[in-house]
Amino acid sequence: MLFESTYGRPVGATDDNRGAGFRKEAVQVKRRHSAWLAAGFALALTISACGSDDGDDSGDDSSSKSAQGKVGVILPDTESSVRWESADRPALAAAFEEAGVEHSIQNAEGDVDKMTQIADSMIADGVTVLAIVNLDSASGAAIEEKAKSQGVATIDYDRLTLGGSAEYYVSFDNNVVGELQGQGLADCLGEKDANIVYLNGSPTDNNATLFSAGAHSVLDPIKTYKTVGEQAVPEWDSEEAAVIFQQLYTQADGKVDGVLAANDGLAGAVISILEANGRAGKVPVTGQDATVEGLQNLLAGTQCMTVYKSATEEANALAEVAIALANGEKADTTGVTEDPESDRDVPSILLTPKSITKENIADVIADGGQKLEDVCTPEFADACKKAGVS
Repeated sequence: MLFESTYGRPVGATDDNRGAGFRKEAVQVKRRHSAWLAAGFALALTISACGSDDGDDSGDDSSSKSAQGKVGVILPDTESSVRWESADRPALAAAFEEAGVEHSIQNAEGDVDKMTQIADSMIADGVTVLAIVNLDSASGAAIEEKAKSQGVATIDYDRLTLGGSAEYYVSFDNNVVGELQGQGLADCLGEKDANIVYLNGSPTDNNATLFSAGAHSVLDPIKTYKTVGEQAVPEWDSEEAAVIFQQLYTQADGKVDGVLAANDGLAGAVISILEANGRAGKVPVTGQDATVEGLQNLLAGTQCMTVYKSATEEANALAEVAIALANGEKADTTGVTEDPESDRDVPSILLTPKSITKENIADVIADGGQKLEDVCTPEFADACKKAGVS
């Protein structure tokens, strides 16, 4: 049975050619949009640089705080995406500082033990709200259970912790992310016969399951497309992604016409292999996160599309929820997300991602997602002008 999507129906994976990490039933998302979304995030925040050498950003304890509690945020790593440090950390710090909320933001550097230690330290230091981007659901659930036992409210940020106990889940609609990737690849391929390789994200990341499900829901019904390889990339490691894609490319005898890569880091690994085989720019490749590298690959014509998820918008949403919890209040939500492992519906804020191609790169820069000077370096100056990026 193929993946099914999208709204109001279960999203599942088969046991055939899906990769070991994609055999779990993915989460069913029930979205109930309401008018509060536009108003709730109308606050425009300027992303500001922050962070001490030890990676701990803490606000002061002034009497002007909007919330009485203290918020801790643990980011997952610096490898799965550059977004965590380049986008999320400054956006989160700006949101909390604007609201006058005491906070600590740290990064687990991909280490489960370190994340657990950071959580223990934050709890001991008196945080009243703890938000995590889990490295895997098992360790994330354990952290949330301990926090709960200490009277600390928890929030799942960006990734749902299956079997966890978080009060809220703040993320983008990850099924839609995959659908945008699938549609983007279809737009680049057209209706011709095409062999597709799927390079999925980490098998321990529930989001990766949803991305894959969304992409398959768009691409599988197109009868002229054939899946000739699919595999998950542990921990979103781009170096391992290059090895995996080389193997898949070889197994397909080089007969690959399109690649569904789950994010820009994996896309970069794919492009490096295509370049070595003289096919970069000839084989459409998708991505996600609208990183500098991803946007430059769009300008170079070696990447077909990426998906933009505003870190400022997501950070503001998390800050709204965290501040409400710190004040002992309930947060506004857009719907619920079903967690099949804990058999519960998690109140959720699910934001809307945006498809980005060469034609609308300027939207990312205008929104503050990337800086013009970082994307339009001298090497890409002419390409930026042709794309209307200035």
